[in-house]
Amino acid sequence: MRASGERPVHDHTPASLIALHVAGYLSVNERIGTGIGLDIGCGLGTESQLLMNSDRTVIGLDYDFATAKQAGVNLDAAMCSDARVLPFATDSMDWVCSSHIIEHFTDPERHVAEIARVLRPGGRLIVLTPNEPADFENPFHVHLFRPSELERLLAKHFPTSSVSGLTGNAATMETFDRRRRTGRRLLALDPLGLRHKLPPRALAAIHSVGRRVLYPLLGSAGEFTTAQDFVHVGSVTDADESTLVLVGMAIAG
Repeated sequence: MRASGERPVHDHTPASLIALHVAGYLSVNERIGTGIGLDIGCGLGTESQLLMNSDRTVIGLDYDFATAKQAGVNLDAAMCSDARVLPFATDSMDWVCSSHIIEHFTDPERHVAEIARVLRPGGRLIVLTPNEPADFENPFHVHLFRPSELERLLAKHFPTSSVSGLTGNAATMETFDRRRRTGRRLLALDPLGLRHKLPPRALAAIHSVGRRVLYPLLGSAGEFTTAQDFVHVGSVTDADESTLVLVGMAIAG
């Protein structure tokens, strides 16, 4: 996969960001049951493999055909499709994982509604998405959530829902803060915010080039962050602005 900043890419994305994604999948693994499930936005299926065991069938879904084809080698199956129009029958899934996908949609409710449609009664959805105050500028993130907003959206489509979170230990949070400070210094070179006047595709292209240049410099050198350096926050509120990732859980009726 090309390192564009749209999603983490092993051997290019900083170790702390890869570890955060792995920690998220470990959290999903603890919260889903058995049976047939769907990992939306599976990429190459590297993290999706953490969900596999003898009691589960893991189907990956990605919008890029070549990526989905490679994921099919790593998972039980994989398909190429738009995550807002799922190619599955109603009440056909026992669980769904939506990891760092919902923030990429200008219409995230359509994504949630489709997941509610394909889940069987009692089926579980786990949504992982950046916490708005803790996210750093990313043109691919077009709809960021605070905990209360995510909880309201899930409650519209599921009778049972809750929102918790993932955050890092002290050393890990300093790693994230250091990278943000560097990013803010770079953004200070555009004091008038002219980048926001660019067409979305142009801004995304500049962002992609910038990450490909800067990540090798700011990435994994000196970083030894692992998934075990992240902790689950049992309850989050709008005041918890340092929480890195929101973990939404919903149960279909």
